[in-house]
Amino acid sequence: MSALFQPFTLRGAIIPNRVWMAPMCQYSAEAEGPGTGAANDWHFAHLAARAAGGTGLILTEATAVSPEGRISPYDLGIWNDTQVEAFRRITRFLVSQGTVPGIQLAHAGRKASTDQPWKGGAPLGPEAGGWQGVAPSALAFDAGHQVPAELTVDQIQEIVGQFADAARRALAAGLEVAEIHGAHGYLINEFLSPHSNHRSDAYGGSYENRVRFALEVVDAVREVWPDDKPLFFRISATDWLEEGGWTADDTVRFAAELQAHGIDLLDVSTGGNAAGVRIPTGPGYQVPFAARVKAETSLPVAAVGLITDVEQAEKILANGDADAVLLGRELLRSPSWARAAARELGADVHVPDQYHRSV
Repeated sequence: MSALFQPFTLRGAIIPNRVWMAPMCQYSAEAEGPGTGAANDWHFAHLAARAAGGTGLILTEATAVSPEGRISPYDLGIWNDTQVEAFRRITRFLVSQGTVPGIQLAHAGRKASTDQPWKGGAPLGPEAGGWQGVAPSALAFDAGHQVPAELTVDQIQEIVGQFADAARRALAAGLEVAEIHGAHGYLINEFLSPHSNHRSDAYGGSYENRVRFALEVVDAVREVWPDDKPLFFRISATDWLEEGGWTADDTVRFAAELQAHGIDLLDVSTGGNAAGVRIPTGPGYQVPFAARVKAETSLPVAAVGLITDVEQAEKILANGDADAVLLGRELLRSPSWARAAARELGADVHVPDQYHRSV
C-alpha cells in the first residue's frame, strides 16, 4: 500500500494522506481599509482548488499575528475578527472536501515591510505604506533593508501574547492545525540564530537564551490551542553558514525540547536568515535534515523543498526519512497533484462528486 496515501493521526486530527500543502504567501490581501489582512476571493479559489485536488492538509500562507508582523502590506493576518470571519468561508470548504485546514502563525521581524514580489519585493518605507521592522538586535537583514528596532523585554512579551491571541482566533475560524513559523529569517528564527541575535540579556548569547522566545511562544500557543488539535513548528534547520549561525546539530537538540513543550511535528526547511549564502539546491535537498531529526528524536517530521515527483515523494516516506511531504511550487503548478499521484500509485484519494468522470 502506498505510503503517501496512508492516513496520519496526530492528537485528535486524522489527516487522510501524507500529501500536504506548504504555506506559500500570495501577497494578495487588501493593504488598507476594513478588509486589511483578510482572506478574499483569491485566497478562497487558491486553497479550495488544492483541497478539491485531494491534498490531505493545507497550511495557509504565513499569517501575521499583528499588522507589524506582516512580510508585506498585502499579507494575511489573524489579529482581528474581520479576518476570522473571512477564514471561516475557506475552512468550511476545505473540511467539506476531507482536507484538514491549518494555519501558519507568523511574525516577519526584521524582514517585514516589503513590496509584492512581482513588483520587485523591495523594502517599503513609511511613504509607501511601510513601517519599521523589529528584531532581537538592531541588525539589518542586508544592505537593502532598513535597520530594525531592537525589541525590549516588554515588547517581546507583548508579541508572545499576540501569538496566543492569534491562535484563539484561528480556532474560532475553524482551523484544525496551527503551525508556528520559526524559519526563513523571520522573527523567531532571528532569535534562534547567533547570526542575527546579538543580545546580552536573557534572550541572547547562549543557546538556552536564544531559544527562550521560541519556547515562550510555543507554551503560550499550546496553552490556548486545544489538547486534541496538533501544533507544528517550522524551522530552518541550518543558516547555511560555515560558522556563527544556527546548525543542524542545534535543530536536533531543539526538536527534542519542542516536543517536550507540546509540539507534535517539526516542519523542516532551511535558510533565509543570512543574506548572500550559497545554498546547494536540488531535488529533495532539505530531506536529509528532516531525516536526521526523525532518526535522532521521536518527534514526527515533514520534509519540504523541491519535492516534485510522485516516486520521489513515495520513496521519502517509504524509507522513513519523513512522516509527510509538504509540496509548494509543485502544487502551484498542479493543484490536483495528489489525485494524479493516487492514480499512479493505485491508491484511493478524495475526488469531488463533480470530478468523478476524471478518475
